[in-house]
Formats: sequence, C-alpha cells, structure tokens
Amino acid sequence: MTRAVRRIEFSTARRMAVEAQRLSGSLPRSTPASILDVVRAIRCVQIDPISVVARTQHLVLRSRLDGYDPEQLHVLAYTERALFEYWAHAASYVLTEDWPVHHLMMRSIDREGGWSEQSRRWLLANDRLRRAMLRVVRRDGPLRLRELATLVPEALVSWQSTGWTSERNLDMMLRALWSSGKLLVADRRGLERWWDLAERVVPPDLRGTRLSDAAAVRRAIELSVRALGVGTPQHVRASFTRDRYPGLTGVLDSLVRRRVLEPVQVDGVAGSWFVHVEDVQRLERIEAGEWVPRTTMLSPFDNLIADRKRARALLDLDYRIEIYTPKEKRRYGYYTLPILHGDRFVARADVANDKDADRLLVHSLHPEPGVRATAGLVDATGTALRDLASWLGATSITASAPVPRGWGRALA
Repeated sequence: MTRAVRRIEFSTARRMAVEAQRLSGSLPRSTPASILDVVRAIRCVQIDPISVVARTQHLVLRSRLDGYDPEQLHVLAYTERALFEYWAHAASYVLTEDWPVHHLMMRSIDREGGWSEQSRRWLLANDRLRRAMLRVVRRDGPLRLRELATLVPEALVSWQSTGWTSERNLDMMLRALWSSGKLLVADRRGLERWWDLAERVVPPDLRGTRLSDAAAVRRAIELSVRALGVGTPQHVRASFTRDRYPGLTGVLDSLVRRRVLEPVQVDGVAGSWFVHVEDVQRLERIEAGEWVPRTTMLSPFDNLIADRKRARALLDLDYRIEIYTPKEKRRYGYYTLPILHGDRFVARADVANDKDADRLLVHSLHPEPGVRATAGLVDATGTALRDLASWLGATSITASAPVPRGWGRALA
C-alpha cells in the first residue's frame, strides 16, 4: 500500500529551514566543540575577503554562537585539522570528516569533462609549471603565493579571461591543484594563505573511509537535506556541494524507498519536498508549536540565504549584494546585513565597523516591504545591532543618515 504523503504548512517549512541552520532557540556558548556542532548542522562556512564589518565566516558563526572567538575557528582549521578549506557552494571551511564526500570532486575534476576546453588546453600547455609547483611545495612547503612565484618557472601560455583572473597564472594553477586535492591551505592569516601538499594538511588517518562515487553522492544529498530542514530537488542542487549531484532525482527516489528521506507536500506550493527521517521529530515538534524565535543579523553570504531563489520563495527575502553596483544605483547599500526576526526577515542594515572610532556605523536601515515598526520589533532589532556592535568591540552605534520613522530607537 502506498503511504500518504505528509502535508505540512508553509510556516512549518520556513521554521524547519531556520532551525536546521541553528538560527532559532537560545544561543549556545562558543567553544571548539560547539563550533563543530554548528558546522555539522550547516555543513560549510563560506570564506570571503570582504571585511567592512567582519569576514563572512566569522559573521556566520557569530550569529549562531554566544561569545564566538575567531581564533577558535583558526585552531580547528589549521592546528587540529577538524576543518579544511575547499569548494562547497563556494570556497568554504568544510569538515574533515566530510573528506570522502569532497574527494568525489577531487578525483573527478581531472576526468573527461572536469574542466572547460579552455582550461584543459591551458593546463596541458603549462604542465611544466604544474609539476614544478608540486615539486617545490613538497620540498619547501608550506609556501605563500609570493614565495612560490620566486621558485617556479613562468607559465608558457598565459591564462586569458575577461575577468580579474586574466594573466594570473599562479593563481589559476593553484586553483586547479586545490580543486583536484593536490594542494590545500595549510595556514591562513587574513587574506594570506600558506599552501602545502594535501597529505600534509589533512593526514590520512583524518580523512575517513573512501566512498564510491554513488555512495558519496548519496551522502552529500542526505547532508544537504538535513542542512535545509526541508527542501526540493532544486534546493538540494543549489546547496552544500552545489551542482555536484549527478543523478539527483533517481538518488532522491532511492533514499525515499530506503526510508532515509520522507517526501512531504508543503501547502500552497507545487512540487516534491523532502525531509530526513532523523528530522521528522523536529518537524512534529515545530508543528506542535514548540519553536523559540531569535533575532539576529546575518552575513550577506549566510548559508540560509546563499540560494537566493530559495530565500525569495521560502523566506520572502529578495536579496542582492550591491558591492559591485555603482554607488548611485544602489538601492540598500554596499554591504547590507539582513535582519532575521523569528522566521521572517524584517529589515536590512548597511553597516560598517569603524575601528578607529570604536563604533558601528549604520549607513542605512531599510524595513522589508510591509513590515511595520512595532515596539517589540524595533527593540529586537536594536538588540541585534547592539549584539553585533559588542562582538566587534564597538562602544557605540552611530547612524550616518536618517533612519525610517519609528526605527530610531533601534539605534539608541
């Protein structure tokens, strides 16, 4: 007999998404163990060089942990090797215990079709550079890019593109060796990275059991669904190991047959959704009203909103980062942080950390469409701003432009 498909309310799907991302309930105290617990829930933490407020990896963890200390992340990644830098939905910190999942990309990247035709021709033409880089790193690593540049021959054929990578031959070769798992980041201070052989960065005893291609895909899909809370095939495809789920539809069906995943129907939304069987109890608890909201400010690259289409459809957040938009054409600001209040985005603030003056600058505050400035909401927003300021070490919050009527108290 065919089982009836579980039906859930749209609000339950929203709250499942927020809770799966550890953005509801009370904040746990930040420790190395709690950082790993968060990363196991969300599966990766994107790395980005922009630090107008703080680097995104730290903003992501700060919004999920009380008293988060960036040095704890550094120790976990570069001393204890519980995390390493690799490609997930973007360049990210990923769990070393997930090595078997990420190794699928490493071993498949050099296969037929793993690179574009342009990349394959360029790599073949510069094989001497590739071999020299591996030889020098094996002998002298860990090495920074600037040190490598003095120890290896120049590329025979220069990389050409219309973007920032044009002529950046060492950068491109490092990217190729990183993607294929030959070299990894052994240490990092700010934007500066030290590269070493993968086997010296992540020792064999930490890498876990090797999985077949099929098993690695199944595992990645399971982890993706759990990080989503509930999700469609399209949501899975865009999360965690983004666009690296060959045979996704068939694998989802297989996991349903094996009762690893359960299909659900979200009221008012067409299409198939899935929940992991280990999260059904969480779903039922949320349906019973056992859900504790939280208010916090998120990085523009936070996992909850990394899939912009899903954020728009499920969370009603139409978000576009405007760092590359000319100033006169920006709608919200250079680096706006969305403000999550419970399971709703209520505003976004363009903020900056003014370290010289020990203050958090608020360049603009924009309520989301239809959001009214109730006393409770304004107070919660103010608390979120003060929490961010306190974590940054700022002693005051200053508005550099007028804020909408009724929202002034949030900056007091």
